[in-house]
Amino acid sequence: MSKEKVISIAAVMEKSGVNFGTSGVRGQVVDLSDEVCWAYAVGFIQYLQETKQLQSGATVGIAGDYRTSTDRMMGVLSQAIVDQGFEPVNLGKIPSPALALYGLKHNMPTMMVTGSHIPEDRNGIKFNTALGEILKPDEQGIRAQVITIPDRKFTLDGTLVREPTLPVLDGTAKAEYVKRYLNFFPKNALSGLSLGLYEHSSVSRECLYEILIGLGAKVMCLGRSDVFISVDTEAIRPEDVVLAEQWSKEHGFDCIISTDGDGDRPLLSDEKGVWLRGDVAGVLCAQYLAADAVITPVNGNSALELSGLFTYTQRTQIGSPYVIAGMLATERDYNRVIGYEANGGVLVGSEIIKDGRRLAPLPTRDAAIVPLAILMLAKEKVLTISALLKTLPERYTVSNRLKNFPTDLSQAILSPLLALPLGEALKAGEKLVGELAGCPVALNSTDGLRLTFESGDIIHFRPSGNAPELRCYTESVSETRAVALNAACIQLMETWRLV
Repeated sequence: MSKEKVISIAAVMEKSGVNFGTSGVRGQVVDLSDEVCWAYAVGFIQYLQETKQLQSGATVGIAGDYRTSTDRMMGVLSQAIVDQGFEPVNLGKIPSPALALYGLKHNMPTMMVTGSHIPEDRNGIKFNTALGEILKPDEQGIRAQVITIPDRKFTLDGTLVREPTLPVLDGTAKAEYVKRYLNFFPKNALSGLSLGLYEHSSVSRECLYEILIGLGAKVMCLGRSDVFISVDTEAIRPEDVVLAEQWSKEHGFDCIISTDGDGDRPLLSDEKGVWLRGDVAGVLCAQYLAADAVITPVNGNSALELSGLFTYTQRTQIGSPYVIAGMLATERDYNRVIGYEANGGVLVGSEIIKDGRRLAPLPTRDAAIVPLAILMLAKEKVLTISALLKTLPERYTVSNRLKNFPTDLSQAILSPLLALPLGEALKAGEKLVGELAGCPVALNSTDGLRLTFESGDIIHFRPSGNAPELRCYTESVSETRAVALNAACIQLMETWRLV
């Protein structure tokens, strides 16, 4: 008698605690058993078949980052692909955008094993259709899948009975990613520049080295680690702040370049070793690419609009699927559409032609384009990076969060205010923040509660979409003010736990 198990992906989510985030699923490694990873991969493949995006005999690409758990998970995904009657392609340890680029070019869905910037004890799977990373409708389609787990496929603890193996490594995706930038930028474009490459455990480190050297820069590799290091470009570690300043002082770099773990979020310093914020780096990157339309989430720096550099700008909910949806809608009316997020990742929505060289669309977060574009913009204007930053309106953003803040409590505090007519909502917003920033003159409810005050200060409260956290973003004309305002908001938010 068969003991096969029939289960929905929604039930897998609830049972395992491994949930959808941006463009895929993430969870603790202890919860990402072989069975859970296999189930998600099968659900993804079934969805592609259901929507006629995967034909019989097709191939599915897989890649991963440098986490300890990644090799096992890549093996499980490979087995799931085989079990569904398709052929896995092992594209190795490469950046997430390199995998997405390969899929776009070869009309192939792909899966990337990565937890991005989160710690080593967590991991995840990013899903890309042949058209790019999954969007919210795709996520709903995957959640709705019902899969069958064969009898005796897994042990009681969720381990595959037969240990999976990976196909022979195919290096094509890595080579095509490097070639993308060597072909777009002029020969020896970075000659005369001295760059530090902070390698840590970034899966982009080999690709970035080849690109930078290939464009003529002098490159010194720094801080390589065989142990995974969690580098978050929106919450830079204090030790990385110190390291960058020390390295710059010692070696006189024009800048230091790095990324997060899977290479879709850039980390770039000026010549003094001061790290740039991603939402400012995105503006400069879009400027070099001569974007006429820029799409970015609502939490980004308002220097975008104040700069007057772009014909059209649009603010979306937070998350790359929303940025991509905005880009797709905008491409009907504009020729050069660029997106970026506060973490610095840039999405190229249109083909960019510059001095006769072409850069194909890559509508997923990418880190490599950002330092290259900013360095080229600085060279064109004969400025250091710190001087280049001063060409933009002075606006400083800070973000922080309260952990273990129930989503229901966040909604109970913010939702009634957001339901009010604008005039009443502004008065309620003023009462909510007390004397922190004065009188609010504008309110944005695209994603949470974002208040703009007479002084120009901005306070933005947003419940996390996939964790019991309440986030706060602040913006002001000085960094000192933005930091102080954020700290005051966090103290205020702590009192809301007592409501």
